[in-house]
Amino acid sequence: MKGIILAGGSGTRLHPLTLATSKQLLPVGDKPMIYYPLSVLMLADIRDILIISTPTDLPQFPRLLGDGSDYGLNLTYREQPEPNGIAEAFLIGASHVGDDTAALVLGDNIYHGPSFYQVLADARATLDGCVLFGYRVGDPSRYAVSEVDETGRLLSLEEKPEHPRSNQAVTGLYFYDNAVVDIAKNLRPSARGELEITDLNRWYVERDRAHLVNLGRGFAWLDAGTPESLLQAGAYVCALQERQGVRIACIEEIALRMGFITSSQCHRLGARIGHSSYGQYVMAVAEELATA
Repeated sequence: MKGIILAGGSGTRLHPLTLATSKQLLPVGDKPMIYYPLSVLMLADIRDILIISTPTDLPQFPRLLGDGSDYGLNLTYREQPEPNGIAEAFLIGASHVGDDTAALVLGDNIYHGPSFYQVLADARATLDGCVLFGYRVGDPSRYAVSEVDETGRLLSLEEKPEHPRSNQAVTGLYFYDNAVVDIAKNLRPSARGELEITDLNRWYVERDRAHLVNLGRGFAWLDAGTPESLLQAGAYVCALQERQGVRIACIEEIALRMGFITSSQCHRLGARIGHSSYGQYVMAVAEELATA
């Protein structure tokens, strides 16, 4: 499976914070926002990942992450010149996906929950069409809303409905079979001139090939796209990390635990930023697992 992170957009809801930098490079707790969607793909055992961003912001990401080899990954980068919709990621990333299946995650979405690795592994193993990830919300009229049967099969999708059929919002994480590239190529722009991800997902729903995984109680899904939600996400991350003594979305630790890198490689990554508490944590994890 190939991974795509869509880290585009102008971040207008976060102005003036994003006038000089990408939204996905703003801090959430003790790390850049991009670490969170990247960690999701890593937990899904995806190592070949394309990061898509604007022509202005794109050069900042290789400066942060390089080619991914430090983390046992293969990272590549491409431009989205204009914000033409989420589904355009599969046009930009068509050659990246090739003949493989694909996972797309939005660059401002943050996930955290128990056994998330297993949830993602199960979704990959049962993929037959597309798998979407739902989350219970208090105001479903603000989201794409799903209607499912008792097995999790998707019956309908509505974008910001006036009268929602459920309180299950579709989050910014999507697994697809290889047909997704051709489906995206045949989409027509919506009234707002974008290739809509909900239209793409409806293609699978209409053919009875869409499934929803409900991220239930104990999971957190945060969209850090406004000043308020950015602060809430940072507070959530900091509170949990302080109480539990473990880091959320620590890509060095995930790379080590997934077997992408060795303990010594992980320790070197921590030592590079060893004056920070984050770097000290990475070194401590590497030392702990080296003797385990």
